[in-house]
Amino acid sequence: LHRVPSLGGVSAAIGVQAAGESQRWPQILPGGRAALYSGIPVGADWDSGSIMVQPLSGGSPKVVMRGGFHGRYVRSRHLLYIRDGTLFAVRFDPNRLEVAGNPAPVLEGVLASTNTGGAQFSVSDTGTVVYVPGKGAGLETPISWMDQTGKTSVLRSEAADWHYPRFSPDGRRLAMTIGSAPKADVWIHDWARDTLTQFTFDPQSDIAPVWTPDSRRIAFSSDRAKTDVGNLYWQRSDGTGQVQRLTKGPNDQVPFSFHPSGKHLAYTERSATTNYDLMILPLEGDEKSGWKPGKPVVFLSTPHIEVAPMFSPDGRWIAYISPEGGAMEIYVRPFPAAEGKWKISTGLGIFPAWSPAKRELFYLQTAIMSQTAIMSETAIMSATFTADGESFRADKPRQWSPALIMTFGPYRSYDLHPDGLRVAMRKPPEGPGEQRDKAVFIFNFFDELRRVVK
Repeated sequence: LHRVPSLGGVSAAIGVQAAGESQRWPQILPGGRAALYSGIPVGADWDSGSIMVQPLSGGSPKVVMRGGFHGRYVRSRHLLYIRDGTLFAVRFDPNRLEVAGNPAPVLEGVLASTNTGGAQFSVSDTGTVVYVPGKGAGLETPISWMDQTGKTSVLRSEAADWHYPRFSPDGRRLAMTIGSAPKADVWIHDWARDTLTQFTFDPQSDIAPVWTPDSRRIAFSSDRAKTDVGNLYWQRSDGTGQVQRLTKGPNDQVPFSFHPSGKHLAYTERSATTNYDLMILPLEGDEKSGWKPGKPVVFLSTPHIEVAPMFSPDGRWIAYISPEGGAMEIYVRPFPAAEGKWKISTGLGIFPAWSPAKRELFYLQTAIMSQTAIMSETAIMSATFTADGESFRADKPRQWSPALIMTFGPYRSYDLHPDGLRVAMRKPPEGPGEQRDKAVFIFNFFDELRRVVK
């Protein structure tokens, strides 16, 4: 937990955070003396989380309820929280910061995520509750192929909580993150043999794998140094040898792509002053003599967010995401000098991917780009382009396939195979499914709480 002045300034940590603990969804309690929040230890999911109270003056937090998440204090002097998709309530004293009596279930079927700890409900001071009905939003899904016609087939049938899928340049293997913070690892799926192999084993989180152009190594982000930020590491893709640390810095870093020479790694770094910037890590050496990371250099830093830098197959261009025009869009700049800029997308665009097979740039077009969003259906877009000298021209983007894919919040949930003909993706559920665009209002909810909760 952090606090920041209402007029802006430097944030400061509040209280004590156990190693690997995730602290989320804070709420300032009446009187302004303490904050309510949800917390889980490393390796746990949110159903086994705890509702905590942290004095804003500092010191150690206090557990007020175990076994739940997304706690909210409401004016009827009750504490609400989620467990197993059900909204529970228990009496709560905001002065003593203690619960009283026994919790009781008050509302079943509230959409929530055991991966993020987020829940889709809110309660007004006048006693009206609004919620999105659903059975939950876990991310355990199979991986599917999809081609341009929308035809799908199974890539990996076993469901898992996977993100950041990336094909090896030879197209034979798919690296991905399985799990969510505070515990996630990189795994490799050999789809021809249908085998899944764990690649990283550190107790901390290892995420966002990126293959080198020769498929021999995988770079990833990890907080294994236990500094509460993710820096860059890499290891041989066959699992041999030691993990090598590539960067050491105070800011979170996420890798996205290698230059085709293998001598530059493009990544995103979070900055306290300029939000998210695009960075380049030079790499010197080779497999025989050994590799030595150079000093990172800034490729693009503005007051706006810039994320997801992707090298073009010829190494002359970098595509990335930025909201500089008011919404997240795809832009292209030349490399190594970021002089010149071309906007590619014509709607909300995220996660660019270049086709190695032809001059075509892919991206996702979605109505949502949020840290808290539950799954949403998203279109894959593509734009053909021409590049002449220092000039880049893209044609009008079109929807690449009539079928949609599922995405989740800010996580990359697809990748283009090197043949340029198919993608790995999350398949939307078949049939009518749940109506997640439906909100339910209940009035006089405080009367129900007083009746049910003793």
